[in-house]
Amino acid sequence: MRKSRPETVMERYRQHLLREECAAATVEKYLRAAEEFCGWLGGRGVSKQAVIEWKGALQTAGLAPVTVNAKLCALNNLLRFLKRPECRVKLLRLQRRVFRTKERSLTREEYLRLLETARGAGKARLELLMEAICSTGIRVSEVKYLTVEAAGAGQAVVCLKGKVRVILLPKKLCRKLLKFAHRQKTASGEIFLTKSGTSLSRKQIWREMKALCAAAKVAPSKVFPHNLRHLFAVSFYRACRDIVKLADVLGHSSIETTRIYLLTTSLEHARYLDRLRLIS
Repeated sequence: MRKSRPETVMERYRQHLLREECAAATVEKYLRAAEEFCGWLGGRGVSKQAVIEWKGALQTAGLAPVTVNAKLCALNNLLRFLKRPECRVKLLRLQRRVFRTKERSLTREEYLRLLETARGAGKARLELLMEAICSTGIRVSEVKYLTVEAAGAGQAVVCLKGKVRVILLPKKLCRKLLKFAHRQKTASGEIFLTKSGTSLSRKQIWREMKALCAAAKVAPSKVFPHNLRHLFAVSFYRACRDIVKLADVLGHSSIETTRIYLLTTSLEHARYLDRLRLIS
């Protein structure tokens, strides 16, 4: 590999990811893992042995297997970009999960408490934003597609990762979105904007949601934008019992991805076991 300054390599890699139309969050995640690996190398050259050692260091550090695999995926992608595919390593083999931990499962009651807390704190934008994500299942990166025009039409057309899909918006949500836009004097375009008129960032939405935790009495481990998408998925499936339709709504190309969203909590799983009555 030709030696270059890390900054130059990282910038070239960033531009490569953008050309590949990776989502902003993916670009950030891949760059963070790449920089972490380069920092760990400490000036040594890239080799298969070095990558294997980093894989071991991640495991020794006590990181969750899923986190280790996410970092390895990012590094393998960097190695492909650097034309060093021989240095890539295999991911950890994970047993399929059968339930979600209760520490990360947001219940409907907790969601409603978050909305009530936001309302009581005068955070109308945050309250409506959480309702919009939870009632449609959109990704936080797709919030920008919730426009005045979309609310008027009752549907948002999302173009992401080379895919185009239509997200239907509940009538009640449309009325609330249009009313909010009118109050903000937003005649067209994105509805959820900062005071300076720019799009809300993932970090800002995350930070504002976390600020509700204490007053809402909801564990911070449960409060993040993607968990609202999980709650939508579970609620939608319970209503229609059609995982194929749910996959289409969520924009998944694989049913296996959708299945992850439908994992029950460990408490629910334990109740199922108790109902078997197989112990005398």
